[in-house]
Amino acid sequence: MKIKLILQLALAACSLNALGQTNNNSIAVYAQAKAPLRQSPYIELPLGAIRPQGWLREMLIRQKTGATGNLDKLYPLVMGKRNGWLGGDGDLWERGPYWIDGLLPLAYILQDKALIAKVKPWIEWSIKSQRPDGYFGPANDLGPEPGIQRDNAQDWWPKIVMLKVLQQYYSATGDKRVINLMTNYFKYQLKELPVHPLDHWTFWARYRGGDNLAMVLWLYNQTGDKFLLDLADLVHKQTFDFTNAFLNTDLLSTDNSIHGVNLAEGMKEPAIYYQYHPEAKYTDAMKKGFKDLRRFNESVPGMFGGDESLHGNNPTQGSELCSAVEMMYTLENTLAITGDLSYADHLEKIAFNVMPTQIDENFINRQYFQQANQVMLTRAVRNFDINHDGTDVCFGLLTGYACCTSNMHQGWPKFAQNLWYATPDKGLAALVYSANEVKAFVGNNTEVSFKEETNYPFDETIKFTFSSKKSVSFPLSLRIPEWCSKASIKINGANYRQPTDNQIVKITREWKQGDVVELTLPMHVFKNTGYENSISVQRGPIVYALKIGEEENVVKTGKDSIDYGNSFTEIRPTTPWNYGLIRVDDNKLADSYKVDNIKSVVANPWTPANAPIQIKTKGRRIPSWGLYNESAGPLPFSTIWNFETAKEEEELTLIPYGCSRLRITQFPVIDKR
Repeated sequence: MKIKLILQLALAACSLNALGQTNNNSIAVYAQAKAPLRQSPYIELPLGAIRPQGWLREMLIRQKTGATGNLDKLYPLVMGKRNGWLGGDGDLWERGPYWIDGLLPLAYILQDKALIAKVKPWIEWSIKSQRPDGYFGPANDLGPEPGIQRDNAQDWWPKIVMLKVLQQYYSATGDKRVINLMTNYFKYQLKELPVHPLDHWTFWARYRGGDNLAMVLWLYNQTGDKFLLDLADLVHKQTFDFTNAFLNTDLLSTDNSIHGVNLAEGMKEPAIYYQYHPEAKYTDAMKKGFKDLRRFNESVPGMFGGDESLHGNNPTQGSELCSAVEMMYTLENTLAITGDLSYADHLEKIAFNVMPTQIDENFINRQYFQQANQVMLTRAVRNFDINHDGTDVCFGLLTGYACCTSNMHQGWPKFAQNLWYATPDKGLAALVYSANEVKAFVGNNTEVSFKEETNYPFDETIKFTFSSKKSVSFPLSLRIPEWCSKASIKINGANYRQPTDNQIVKITREWKQGDVVELTLPMHVFKNTGYENSISVQRGPIVYALKIGEEENVVKTGKDSIDYGNSFTEIRPTTPWNYGLIRVDDNKLADSYKVDNIKSVVANPWTPANAPIQIKTKGRRIPSWGLYNESAGPLPFSTIWNFETAKEEEELTLIPYGCSRLRITQFPVIDKR
């Protein structure tokens, strides 16, 4: 009877482990830094501790029923059973790991048995593929670069992605096989990298070595194995020197040679290395890098013109979907390591503007490139650094280039995973906002939860309701965004304090069952000046864009189906788009930009029809501003005078950028004097 009971308990534990419901969610495993690594101010919670609600959960459900949950069926040529990361003879490189890098966190956040079952074969094959010398993965990586030696090519890059996958799997399940695999693989790297450096087979790992370094330092915090510190220095030395490039070169201002995804993914490296060598130059490099990106290259809200190489801030330059999801991951890492709140503002700007507009509402078709001024989505050659047979801006499963089909899945799940953090003082921090429920251990290992209720970023109020079986003292940290100047906090209905912008408010108290914290972040309209002295309109974290009528046309690809899918969607405008906005003094913006909450927030608010908020303002058409290569033509330099415009002022409707497909976001300015 006793043996039977033990077996039953063991089976129950295995069942919980399969769902990611382990005791991994405790202070003991919140990965505190081991000396000599610097303790980060924010610590990632175990995967599955945060359960999104509201529109964010709806995005995850649409991923489940869309491409993320079904890419093996939609894209069987690459993601089917012949994939090399399942032991087959098909694709052996990055695309399989890319997909699982989004599917795995989605599966464990949703606690979805079917998705977890779909993930498991990839995990099991990867772990069992490890050789006695420590190498794991397909024995011969077929990278995409022409001219490389294919025989026995064992490119470092695809393993970097799978290491991220395995780290997340460990976070969700506590499976110790991950620790063993990484330990042996990193011993292999320490031996092999001096002979075959990161860029031996392809250049991708040299630029993206920061993710390799992040996994090395993560493992050190788990095991304390000293050889990992030697490997960290070696990986850092072989990775492209972003620190020097940001601080001492013209990489981001005049040199447009760097690949956009390499930049978005790789530029976290100074922050990652800062954990081991906490010198100011690494955080200074990050600050200057982002400052220069905004100044010289930001073309869509929070993102840069990179189509595919860096291409300036003209609002008709393309911005790649892979770059957006990788930049979100870079910002999430940098925020946790440095504690600099500007990275949270930047993260929200991408999440609430770029992410929703570049993937369709069913989470199947997507754009390879998006444009800030995007007035026609047709198959045509545009002024991009690289054109992929003209399909780059059309919505389709494989339009442009299929790397984004594989890599787009990580954006929303990792955003959800980074809504909350543990803090070294045994508290919790909410640094980016969306509806969710979090369960965590605080204080003296007491399990607590907060239910976060909000329609942010459309609403200004965020309500946190505390729950625990017993009272407990710990600090709760809340971020005040930089754009918010009049935030307020109430605890159980009583005013707490009125914080200033761009700061953390730390509430340290004895928390009791049912305590309620209400954070109000009043939003106001403001302008940003951009390319050719144009302006964009922002309210809170959301940028607003001209609403343009749409006409869809589904195009069958025929002989191009292998490259671009069976079909793609073109969209043409049915209403005018060539407007300038009337110059308005900053102190009169509230009178000239009327905010209208036109409808309640529905499950999926990110469509033109479902936009919960619109802004009404005045503008005039500019007859000389027309199409060029089926994009909006060269942006007229502001200021524009009366005689250059139509006589009539018209009322214009602006909707959230993330709700749009056709749009003008950066407007010429018309002076009526």
